[in-house]
Amino acid sequence: MTRPMSRVIVCRFGELFLKSGNRRRFEGVLHKNMRRAVAGIEGARVEPVHGRVFVHVPDDEAAWEAAARLQRVFGLVSVSIAAVTGADLEQITAAAVALADHERQIAHPTSFKVEARRTDKRFPHLSLDIARHVGGHIIAATGLGVDVHHPQLRVGIEVAKDRAFVYAGARAAPGGLPVGVSGRALLLLSGGIDSPVAGWLAAKRGLALDAIYFHSPPYIGEKSRDKVVTLGRQLAEWQALDSITVIGFTETQKRLREAGPPELAVVLYRRMMMRIADAIADERHADGLVTGENLGQVASQTIQNMTAIEAAARRVVLRPLVTYDKVDTVALARRIGTYDTSVLPFDDCCSLFVPRHPATAARVQDAERAESKLDVAAEIATAVASAERILLTPKTQTGALPVVD
Repeated sequence: MTRPMSRVIVCRFGELFLKSGNRRRFEGVLHKNMRRAVAGIEGARVEPVHGRVFVHVPDDEAAWEAAARLQRVFGLVSVSIAAVTGADLEQITAAAVALADHERQIAHPTSFKVEARRTDKRFPHLSLDIARHVGGHIIAATGLGVDVHHPQLRVGIEVAKDRAFVYAGARAAPGGLPVGVSGRALLLLSGGIDSPVAGWLAAKRGLALDAIYFHSPPYIGEKSRDKVVTLGRQLAEWQALDSITVIGFTETQKRLREAGPPELAVVLYRRMMMRIADAIADERHADGLVTGENLGQVASQTIQNMTAIEAAARRVVLRPLVTYDKVDTVALARRIGTYDTSVLPFDDCCSLFVPRHPATAARVQDAERAESKLDVAAEIATAVASAERILLTPKTQTGALPVVD
């Protein structure tokens, strides 16, 4: 039996249901992000309906491509490639049998369940009756057993006005909120494991992001810079990052090292980074800063040091990873696709001029005393004037994507 060629991606969202006062705005942003995701796929069309979004595509090849891209859209919880039929029980049954038989041949399930849903209550068959009718025909055609509790294959049916959608299984999408509904922030992006994951988590809560990267040539080479740009493009695949501003930090870093006691060097570096990030955030109209800091993960990341560092910022500093275990961060980095790039052996400026015994309980007044030897405003102005902004264009992604919680 041949599979129907007309295809629709059935897209489901979850948390938006909780946003009654802002639901229309949230859904509008989600639809815009979905259109952006499928841009360039010929014939792709986004159709919002109540409680769902349908993405129409012309054939199977376009369906696989569109589904892979939509799996990276924040706000969606799952997507399914569906066959389109008329709102007719026999057409629905034929499509469901074809899909179940196809899955039986490629994935070899031994059990299945039919899950039917009527959005058009005028359809003459109840959801349970649809499931029973279709299930009986699948058993007869494929020999699969029924398991309503833990099926290896779920056949879904959604009946709308004048049409129905039939699909086998669902692919997980990241959930969260659509990027852009929570405002804009600036991510302090390094080449490590943590900051890309922090940016991904911030985007999952609806923040649109730009990034800032501090580069210290010639001590830190161009491969380190390229590594960060690659991480930025990987985040852009999730619509989680729009640009990276590269700041030359070498001379400022040297002057900071000379201004204060060696143990304060890391705190002084990061306080200056906060000030420069604030200045770039002014230009990007960003309301907050995002870092990959984690409480107690390294000697310098104590609550006292974080307090001293944050005191230099004019904006709220968000730390999505502050309570994460490293193993959890690594696992998420692997699942979102940044880990292999992050572990490439190219250092960033945070590893430059680091003292043997960094301070673990820095005080703001001690940092300010060291900084008083510098013209802080001039350091910020020089950094901003020489900044280079890189706009990120994600590469097209194809194929199945990892499941993301």
